[in-house]
Amino acid sequence: MNVKADSRVGEAVAVLLHPAAPLPRPTRRHLFFDVMLALAFAIVGTDYALDAGVGRSYLLIDGVLRARTGADTWIGAVVPALLATLPLALRRRYPLAVLWVVMAAGLLAPDGEARIIFYSFVIAAYSAIAYSPYRAATLAGLSLALLVLASIGESGVPTVPEEYVSLLVLLPLATAAYGMRTWRARADERQTRMAELEHERATELRRAAEHERARIARELHDVVTHNVSVMVIQAGAARTVLDSAPDQTREALLAIEAGGRAAMTELRHAMGLLTMNTGDDGAASSAPADTAPPPGLDQVEDLVGRVRASGLPVELTVVGRPSAVPVGIDLAAYRVVQEALTNTMKHAQGATAAVTITYEKADLGIEITNTAGTPSARTATGNGHGLLGLRERLDLYGATLHNGPLPDGGYRVAALIPLLPGETT
Repeated sequence: MNVKADSRVGEAVAVLLHPAAPLPRPTRRHLFFDVMLALAFAIVGTDYALDAGVGRSYLLIDGVLRARTGADTWIGAVVPALLATLPLALRRRYPLAVLWVVMAAGLLAPDGEARIIFYSFVIAAYSAIAYSPYRAATLAGLSLALLVLASIGESGVPTVPEEYVSLLVLLPLATAAYGMRTWRARADERQTRMAELEHERATELRRAAEHERARIARELHDVVTHNVSVMVIQAGAARTVLDSAPDQTREALLAIEAGGRAAMTELRHAMGLLTMNTGDDGAASSAPADTAPPPGLDQVEDLVGRVRASGLPVELTVVGRPSAVPVGIDLAAYRVVQEALTNTMKHAQGATAAVTITYEKADLGIEITNTAGTPSARTATGNGHGLLGLRERLDLYGATLHNGPLPDGGYRVAALIPLLPGETT
């Protein structure tokens, strides 16, 4: 039985001492306000204790001055007043402890100090309710505080002098009005902030959508423009030699078929990017199994072969030892070669082209040059977005793109892509 009783007592104590939250940490402004409040109450309380008569050190008894003792001395009057007021400086930091100290002061105070003790009780009780994380201990302390307050003075709760009635009526009204105004101001501020956040979120979503549309447009442009250009050129060549050279016509048709297959492969990759969705766990799911991987530098030789089959002589040179590069850089480098060769086919018929890929430790160099040629009939359909899209794509990796005419009438496109993290050129 004793063990069970001790266990129950321990559980009850644990519940009382269990905090629902960490102790509050008031700001400097709050501490300054509480210190000023405690000092003001201490001064008023001390003055009140002395004026109440308990502060006189002597009494005239039977014609003889006799010294007061115990609570009747000025020390016995002032100490409880200070004990009930000065701890209010820590009412936010240690609210429950302040309440217990004020209760102890109430037990020590003379009956004449009931009024000042009562006011300290009100502030300490409010602080305990508002700031103490020990909810159960606070309720227990408030119950005990009522008993202590009832034992102070003749009635427990002091009467209020008539000259203070108007103050006690106006002060709560002013406090409530100020609190209401502050609450409305904060509510309006929160509403304004929420509107701003909503606007910022909508703006970010719009920017993300625009960025995604631009990325998809660049990808589709690179896929469609090159492969359709090759197919159109091959179809024109097949039409020209259809009757006179059936073998060349067959080769042109095979080149058209190869270009179409390459276009479908790259379009499946682009469509795979569009159909990627988010799983139940919030993570982006992988592309479908039949989605083709993005093209890279390992497919440049096939690209050059298709361009050669269209009638444009291309020389491919690789400098350095080929090494694996990140997927995004690999795709960007492939698109540089693809766009440059597409522009050569459109703007320089009859020219020759050279592709040079340079692998270095820190950089990847891509250079495409072509000799002078004559523009094709499809030149007027270009809008110049290809090179602009390349610049935007390469900017993601801190790369540079230089393009311009050569002195002999040809054209040059060169990109330098850093491979090491943090490297820019």
